[in-house]
Amino acid sequence: MTRTERLELEAPLPEDLEELHRLYSDPRTWTHLPSGRFADLDVTRGALERWIDDWREQGLGAWVVREGGEVVGHGGCAVRQNTFWNLGYRFAPEAQGRGLATELARTALCTARDTRPELPVVAYLLEHNRASAVVAEKVGLTLRHRGPDAGNPDPSAMRLVFSDRALSEEELGATMR
Repeated sequence: MTRTERLELEAPLPEDLEELHRLYSDPRTWTHLPSGRFADLDVTRGALERWIDDWREQGLGAWVVREGGEVVGHGGCAVRQNTFWNLGYRFAPEAQGRGLATELARTALCTARDTRPELPVVAYLLEHNRASAVVAEKVGLTLRHRGPDAGNPDPSAMRLVFSDRALSEEELGATMR
């Protein structure tokens, strides 16, 4: 377990399924991408298996985030396409707006850099998700790209790519897939 000032961060386990499903199936956590909501338990189970695999393969992935023993979020850094660390965070609506995502993101960024410093840390998000962009900026990531969000059901959606360093064409391309 990793601890921050207010959070307990743990690698996900199969027994976290119900609590993670509660978070990922709540439409209030998907206001910026309603089509991403996990509508049924099997979707969450598949995601949980991938998250557990991240830990097994890389020694780091997204954490189950607890505050006072209660699951309030999920996030951290996971290697994608063996090209970059993907920094992500999702918090229950009741936990939003209190700086918890920033606290998590700072810890994730440091841990990723310690684990595989050769990989850039990237946060990609939708342009209208200003709160997520603020977190990326607070932890020192810089906007590197703005462009259409391929595959998004909303053709006007724009993807922002933030990173801790300049990205090569290959690295940027990987963030767009």
